[in-house]
Amino acid sequence: MKTNDNQSKRIYDKTTRTWYEVPEDQYREYDRWRTALRKRMQYRGECFCPRSKWWLCDGNCPDCEFHNSTTVSLDDPLPDGGGTLGDYVPDDAPLIEEVLADEAELAQLLKRLQELMPEAIQIGKLREDGLSDEAIADIIGIKRTTFRSRLEKAREKLCEEFPEAMSEQFPDWF
Repeated sequence: MKTNDNQSKRIYDKTTRTWYEVPEDQYREYDRWRTALRKRMQYRGECFCPRSKWWLCDGNCPDCEFHNSTTVSLDDPLPDGGGTLGDYVPDDAPLIEEVLADEAELAQLLKRLQELMPEAIQIGKLREDGLSDEAIADIIGIKRTTFRSRLEKAREKLCEEFPEAMSEQFPDWF
């Protein structure tokens, strides 16, 4: 059996459109690298190189005719020149006017709650900390049934005065 120690392989360079002869061990290393890269890019959906053109793969994916870029910048201009993609992506964040209006309404609601039942805010904070109603009653110095009935009356009063605010989800402690 004949072995050829100086056997060489050829690598095609797309940019210069020339073939280069390289030793077999270098070719194997290069082929292993570009095959792994091509498979990784195909797995990601970034390479659509057909099997008949694998010999063209040089690992320079951004310049390859079979490269499918999946990264899109919101700052890239649109093809029709009508702005950028970022101009058309909906923003789910509330408008600053809505935030300020909600903040003002919440301030009014808390002010009115403070007038109706001064210890209500403290009760809410203690409930948020995980204390039981009995423990809260000991801390604020009011019977448990008394502060629960006062909270319910304050809630009913606030529902009458602020129907749109009270229709939304209200804290569990109230």
